[in-house]
Amino acid sequence: MAIQKPIFALWYHELFVDTAFNSWFHVLTHGLSLDITVAGYITALPALLTLISIWVNFSDRLFRQLLAGYFITISILVSAILSLDLSLYEHWGFRIDGTILIYLDNPQGAMASLDLVTALRQGAIFTLYATLLCWVYLKYIIPIFRVDIPRSKPLSSLLTLFLCGLCFLAIRGGVGASVANISRVYFSSNQLLNHAAINPVFSLLSTIGKNDDYASEYPFYSEDVRSVKLEALMSKSATPSPTDTLLTNPRPNILFVVLESFGRPITDETIDGVAVTPHLQELKNEGVWFENMYANSFRTDRGQVAILSGFPAQTRISIMKMPTKSSMLPSIASTLQGEGYSTSFYYGGDLNFTNQASYMYSTGWEELVWQKDLNFNAPTGKWGYADDVMSDYVADAIIARNSRDTPFLAGYLTLSSHEPFDVPYSKFDDPLLNAMSFTDEQIGKMISKLKASPAWENLLVVLVADHSIGYPYDLSYNEPKRHHIPMLWLGGALKGSKVVNTYTSQIDISATLLSQMGISHSEYKYSRDIFSNEKIPNFGYYVFNNGFGVIDSTSSVVYDCTTNQAIQGDSPELIDIGKTILQSTYVDIANF
Repeated sequence: MAIQKPIFALWYHELFVDTAFNSWFHVLTHGLSLDITVAGYITALPALLTLISIWVNFSDRLFRQLLAGYFITISILVSAILSLDLSLYEHWGFRIDGTILIYLDNPQGAMASLDLVTALRQGAIFTLYATLLCWVYLKYIIPIFRVDIPRSKPLSSLLTLFLCGLCFLAIRGGVGASVANISRVYFSSNQLLNHAAINPVFSLLSTIGKNDDYASEYPFYSEDVRSVKLEALMSKSATPSPTDTLLTNPRPNILFVVLESFGRPITDETIDGVAVTPHLQELKNEGVWFENMYANSFRTDRGQVAILSGFPAQTRISIMKMPTKSSMLPSIASTLQGEGYSTSFYYGGDLNFTNQASYMYSTGWEELVWQKDLNFNAPTGKWGYADDVMSDYVADAIIARNSRDTPFLAGYLTLSSHEPFDVPYSKFDDPLLNAMSFTDEQIGKMISKLKASPAWENLLVVLVADHSIGYPYDLSYNEPKRHHIPMLWLGGALKGSKVVNTYTSQIDISATLLSQMGISHSEYKYSRDIFSNEKIPNFGYYVFNNGFGVIDSTSSVVYDCTTNQAIQGDSPELIDIGKTILQSTYVDIANF
């Protein structure tokens, strides 16, 4: 496991190109404490078997067969964790932990991001790791263990108990008050070095089942202080009072288009003078463009809840994966359903992934149309039908719905700009940029089709990303730029075009939209009408694995909850905002 650290560094050498050599000495020495802890866990059972063998007459053959079976199992498990972690880090930006388990109830969906080359590569690494470990155990470790009748069973037992005690000390992390935990290996202001020091086996095993006591997960403030601080941040009144009315009609038909992985660094990108998303760049001059919009998370399931329910994302859990709790959330769909709207949602893939269907049905979406309901004469990728056929289908569905008497809310989640970026399109060499450009073109065609129909006159289209993605490729997973996303309102229901410079995030969409429609947003305690005349701070808020970021017009802060310190920026006001929202989120989840 210590050897794995330089392997990790070589694998991600582009990230560590400016790292001083002596920093790697610190990575190894600081990381060794958790390596020893995991070694203690692995050694505990053989130590106990040795203790038992003093008093129980094992045969040498049986004893070694038991040990061989145990060590081979350990080799396979450790190798699987190490090889998977090596691949996941580039996508997640943190070492493997219990987060992965919430996505494994649907293995097919969880593996959809994995292309064949990556699967074969990681499979080969797993095989190599497992083979080497098994060989070392079988050839060099197991022969050490022997079954002999000791001259003094009590003395031998005491000596073996002493060795078991050393295993216990290793597992605990020493004799001090602090037990083994991830923060013990943190030693640098450079998060990459801290991550390199983490033992991924410990990171995974130590976080499994640790998030059940949600209310105590982030105990920054006493309950009285926390509730007062939250109240000061949020809207004082749920009565709509926007200073800027954007709509020509308070009851437009509404289409939410949730753009998979669309980050501003990509949508603003040009390659040799050619825009990656030219349609979005053109359309933003026709509608209401939100210049400083931030995603609340790095995953679709959490981004959807933030957009549609106005509820902040979580660091290491997903409320969408908790049907009994997610059913307690407010939702734009349920609110508008109460105003006489019909509601429908479209997706070219599987809405069972991350319990999306459960969340959506329980929060007011009447009709879900997804891959199982569709039968296009078109190929499907790993995630489902590509955005070309789906965008055209959604446009036709909106045009058809327009002829009905009741107003409607529709949602559409794109999927082609998700890994592995396999699209029927060839414009850029970079697969990521090429997939983004493909989706942009399909959205452009969908908007053009809607514009040419009668449906456009009373339609509001909300284009917003579910989250961003790591582009440029050296962009840190936790910095504000990584969470900067586009949001654009379009349609004939708008009075005109404008640019909104207010700092905001996905959780504010619910209150802002409902206020424009003259509908109370009292259920949405975290959502704020950004056009309100109330004197409340404006900011973008997001979370990452065990931390949060807050940004406003003057500064930004990134706070790591593992070490309980700011790793970027030092604004006490922004830290206070982030702590208040994060703690309140988990308190509410506990209370649901």
